[in-house]
Amino acid sequence: MILLISDLHLEEERPDITRAFLDLLAGRARSASALYILGDFFEAWIGDDAMTAFQRSICQALRNLSDSGTAIFLMHGNRDFMLGQAFCKQAGCTLLKDPSVVQFYGEPVLLMHGDSLCTRDEAYMKLRRYLRNPITLFILRHLPLRTRHKLGRKLRSESRAQTRMKANEIVDVTPEEVPRIMQHYGVKTLIHGHTHRPAIHKLQIGEQAAKRIVLGDWDRQGWALQVDEQGFALAPFDFTPPPQLAAPAN
Repeated sequence: MILLISDLHLEEERPDITRAFLDLLAGRARSASALYILGDFFEAWIGDDAMTAFQRSICQALRNLSDSGTAIFLMHGNRDFMLGQAFCKQAGCTLLKDPSVVQFYGEPVLLMHGDSLCTRDEAYMKLRRYLRNPITLFILRHLPLRTRHKLGRKLRSESRAQTRMKANEIVDVTPEEVPRIMQHYGVKTLIHGHTHRPAIHKLQIGEQAAKRIVLGDWDRQGWALQVDEQGFALAPFDFTPPPQLAAPAN
């Protein structure tokens, strides 16, 4: 059995999500051969050299799972694209490129975070290309910690404001991009996160049946995709949010 999750946005301000994740590691994930985390694992990450005590505790929990025999694979998201090899080494994780093709029970499957599929958001795509440039990453990683903290807060604030202002079709995946990239990699199954719209979409690519599986974000409930010999099963699970988040959103 294989588990896939994404978009936990772990941060100290959401202990409910942290508890749910740690419960997953101590329970269900121990029976999995592999755990894949497809980006936005942390709400923010400014460098492996800037780990907080909270982030180190998550790192240790991953290491405990890895030491128990479950392989862990981690992919960058748009919030934590500066996660590096130092963190992965300590956590016992393997850092995956975005996108990556993996084999699940004999089937090639394309894994992505999903932000690169939102090609209609031209401003974001331009920013993404700039931030992921190796030269930019080198400069960012060598900025003083105070500057990185300030820049990280600024980027998160701007991202939230711009997302609220953009139309839904802009921040969702571009429909034409999905079959294009699936054909490019020769797969019939694509799994990604990022859009926070969990679903299994049936597709037709040429004469072949295909599917796109969107992982859910962890906010008022958790989401996990289980893959086994029987196929793909995407399901939510409940956890208790803090009192100020308990009421349903309008």
